[in-house]
Amino acid sequence: MSKNTNNTNQGFKPSKGSFFQDNQKSVVFILGGIVVLILLYFGYQKLYLDPRAEEASNRMYKAEQLATIDSLQNKAIMGDGAFLGFKQIADEYSNTKSANIANAYLGGLYLRQGKFEEAVKALEKYSPTGSQILDPLVIGLTGDAYSELKDYKKAADYYKQASEKSSNSYTTPMFLKKLGLVYEAQNDYKGAETAYKKIKTDFPESQEASTIDGLLGRVQAHL
Repeated sequence: MSKNTNNTNQGFKPSKGSFFQDNQKSVVFILGGIVVLILLYFGYQKLYLDPRAEEASNRMYKAEQLATIDSLQNKAIMGDGAFLGFKQIADEYSNTKSANIANAYLGGLYLRQGKFEEAVKALEKYSPTGSQILDPLVIGLTGDAYSELKDYKKAADYYKQASEKSSNSYTTPMFLKKLGLVYEAQNDYKGAETAYKKIKTDFPESQEASTIDGLLGRVQAHL
């Protein structure tokens, strides 16, 4: 009986180096899998995403034209059967630049229509592109939507992000002013003063700077 037990134990004893060999096979398998995934990713980019991106860009042209006409905004959003609207482009061509831009358009159009929750959902799907104008603009529009929803804390967070995203004389003073206004709505007069002073000192030639003294006087009266 003991003899059989010993033989059994010996049968399960791993040979020297087998642990390393087994793991070496696993490592090779994993590395091979990674290589396959990389090849699949680039194939997906080249053969699937790139053609889809071009197709989406071509199909979005009509919606972009209609977006500037107030009476045709719903067609720009939903399409009309003959062409795709921004909503369908964002849904059907996800992972493309056109879908990303379509979300920015959707957010702006929903905001103009007073559909603030829909605006937030669309705008928060937008991914930064590196544009010094569009990226802070989309962040700031999200702040506008939250401001309209009376969520001034979130609005202030987005306006601050927008003002810091890219320093330029167009979007930065515009969102600094809005930041100051939502700080005022929260009775944060010191924060509002800081935002207004930054416009006065850093962007004296901006449109916002031309009326900033009145806003500064108003908040400083509360300090």
